Amino acid sequence: MVTMQENHTIVHVLQNLGNAMLVQADRHQLVALQFAAQGFSKLGRKYQEHAEEERGFAQQMFNRVLDLGGQLFLTEQEAADLPETPLEWLKEELEISRLGLKEILPIVQAAADDITTYDILKDYYKDEEEDLYWTEQQLDLIEAIGYQNWLTRQI
Repeated sequence: MVTMQENHTIVHVLQNLGNAMLVQADRHQLVALQFAAQGFSKLGRKYQEHAEEERGFAQQMFNRVLDLGGQLFLTEQEAADLPETPLEWLKEELEISRLGLKEILPIVQAAADDITTYDILKDYYKDEEEDLYWTEQQLDLIEAIGYQNWLTRQI
């Protein structure tokens, strides 16, 4: 059974994660538009899908906040420049993913007593881990076949 204090902590964590996901979803949405405008439609679709997945996870977290009796809030986003090239983006995305997974794992483990929250966080962690592996794979592919050849595959 989850105590009132634990419930409050879970609500706070889910609120913060949900808002962070919305920020990341917006970044993915913008970079998807940018890559599509540069002619890299395959890459644009990939990041559009990322944006939709992250919004879906944010919605699950916000719904859980409501289930737990919490109140929703939206945080302000800070302005941030986006990397101009796919290679710059992949390198930045890799670092964001590595840091995010390190931060999320203890949260997932701490939610083990709240099965519903645990399942949401576990699924999100697994999705982010898949994204990390995909990004690593793309960077390895760039190294193996060259950046220009990789870009050609993204058209």
